[in-house]
Amino acid sequence: GSMVVDMASTAWILVCMALVQLMTPGLAFFYGGLVSSTSVITMMMQSFVAMGIISILWYVVGFSFCFGSSLGFFGNPGTYAGMRGLNAAE
Repeated sequence: GSMVVDMASTAWILVCMALVQLMTPGLAFFYGGLVSSTSVITMMMQSFVAMGIISILWYVVGFSFCFGSSLGFFGNPGTYAGMRGLNAAE
């Protein structure tokens, strides 16, 4: 069966995600301030690249680890891999 998506919970998760996304530039500037002036751009890019990689990992398997069928403490990473089986219309 497909998982029914609650729109209110989804909206709250999106608000939280937006707040975390807004923290990334601040973190990048903080890390940039800890290194020499020649390494600032490198440190900032590492923060933004890490954010992109984590976003892709969440889409591929992270959602299933949190909300998939139970395998003890973690969810089954194959349950909703790539957001497969989710249905917002129900």
